[in-house]
Amino acid sequence: MHRFAKEYVLSDEDAENMVQDVFLLLWEKRDVLDIQVSLASYLFSLVKNRCLDYLRRQVVAEDFKQELNAKLSALEQFDYTFSSEEEVERTIQAAIDKLPERCRQIFVKSRIEGKKYREIADELDLSVNTVESQMGIALKKLRMELKDYLPLLIFLLNVK
Repeated sequence: MHRFAKEYVLSDEDAENMVQDVFLLLWEKRDVLDIQVSLASYLFSLVKNRCLDYLRRQVVAEDFKQELNAKLSALEQFDYTFSSEEEVERTIQAAIDKLPERCRQIFVKSRIEGKKYREIADELDLSVNTVESQMGIALKKLRMELKDYLPLLIFLLNVK
C-alpha cells in the first residue's frame, strides 16, 4: 500500500502518513466496520481515496500559489506614475473604451449609470442571460487590462 500511495503522491513521507491514517481509521472503526469485499481491496480503496484527496488539495494549493504569484508580480511591477485622479480616470476610461461595443454599452449602463440587468436587457432588447454574460466578459477584460494598476485602484475605491 505504501508503494501504491507513493506512486501517486511522490513523497515517501506523505505516502507513509496516508497508509498509517488508513490503518488508524480501521482500528478506530473496527467495531462498526462491515467489509463486504476482500480486506486488501478495501484497504487499497481507502488508500486510493486518500491519494485523491491529497492530490485535489495539492491542485487547489497550486492554484492559490499561482494567484498569489500573479499578485506579487503585479505589485512588484506596479509603478506609482499617476500624478492625479484625472490620470487614473483616463486610464480606466481607456480600458473601458477598448471593450467591444455591446460589452462596453452594457458595462456603462450597469456600473456607471447604475442600472439593473433586467433594465438593461429591456432597454437593449436582450435577455438577462446575455447581459450577465456580457458583463462577465467586460469585467474579465477590464481585470486583465488594469491588472498592473490594481493596487492603486483598490486604494482609490476604498478611499471614496
